[in-house]
Amino acid sequence: MAKSIPRELDDQEQRIVKALVRNPRISDNRLGEENDIPVRTVSRKRSRLERDGLLRYFAEVDMSEDGTGHFACRHLYIIKFRVGITVKHIQREVENEPHIVTVFTKSIYASHIAEIDGRVALVMIVDGSSDADIVDRFQEEIAPALQRTHGTDSIEAIETIRLLAPLRMLRNYLPSVNMDRGKLREDWSIDSIFVG
Repeated sequence: MAKSIPRELDDQEQRIVKALVRNPRISDNRLGEENDIPVRTVSRKRSRLERDGLLRYFAEVDMSEDGTGHFACRHLYIIKFRVGITVKHIQREVENEPHIVTVFTKSIYASHIAEIDGRVALVMIVDGSSDADIVDRFQEEIAPALQRTHGTDSIEAIETIRLLAPLRMLRNYLPSVNMDRGKLREDWSIDSIFVG
């Protein structure tokens, strides 16, 4: 993956990106027609945005009770590590994670490296079938996996928060307000989409 280069999006790039935020599956032909941009320009600029790491695509399967029903609860965990665990250490371990489904793949919806009081921390959103399932999954699988990787004395403190419902995702997506059939509603104003 190419390293992204900080830069402003030009007018055409902003229109391309807004159209893709609205519907990531839109074809270059349709995007060009709807935004009065030549299709070759759309293809060239879209490829450049992808190559430069400015444009990413994600697919999400709704595993909540309203989706596949696999998970009913979600907790946010804040795991503070002891002095000596570094950001580079965490990143290296993630890069070396095997390319198979792991406890982290099965349980963690999202995670971020953070800093708390000068120490490296992980912020994780953990899914489970119940509150008790999440606690057990964390204690039996996630914490031991972190300790195997970073040392038995690596975790200094843990805080948790029970999450009730998603509100906003990736800046522009409000699942209960502006989403319909996996994309932004057609009547959602293009002017309300923020792309920088």
